[in-house]
Amino acid sequence: MDKMKKQIANIITFCRIPGSIGLLFCPVFSASFYGLYLFCGLTDMVDGTVARKTGAASSFGARLDTVADFLFVTASFVKLVPVIRIPVWIWVWAAVIAVVKLVNLVWGFTKMKQMPSLHTVTNKATGLCLFLLPLTMSVADLRYTAPVVCVIATIAAIQEGYYIATGHHKV
Repeated sequence: MDKMKKQIANIITFCRIPGSIGLLFCPVFSASFYGLYLFCGLTDMVDGTVARKTGAASSFGARLDTVADFLFVTASFVKLVPVIRIPVWIWVWAAVIAVVKLVNLVWGFTKMKQMPSLHTVTNKATGLCLFLLPLTMSVADLRYTAPVVCVIATIAAIQEGYYIATGHHKV
């Protein structure tokens, strides 16, 4: 029983993988799409907490979480981008944020000889805002919601660079 308890977080994380693949077969903005999208998002929100509470945090679990996150983000992107009209200025802003984050990764790796993985409050806020964005599209225009997400993501990227530069945050 204790071994099973130690695997609950990994099982939760693993469930995000078939859920993400399932998204690819659902019509965008359908009940099945929203259901799987919410399921995947909720598994992402709880798996780390469960791992820490049960003392089951591990490097395998962290790698599994990265794979599951990548699949969820990729499946969401593949389904949503073709049906959403995204203004050019949002693409440009997102590209700038991506470049800053890439520079942070390279800089952090060069400085610390390991890939920095900063779980800051602003990074978590960015992830939550990005997760909520497709859920708000039926009630709020992207021209109004995207700037909020971009501002938070910009602050998170700058904060990462600051933490890497000053060494004030555990990687």
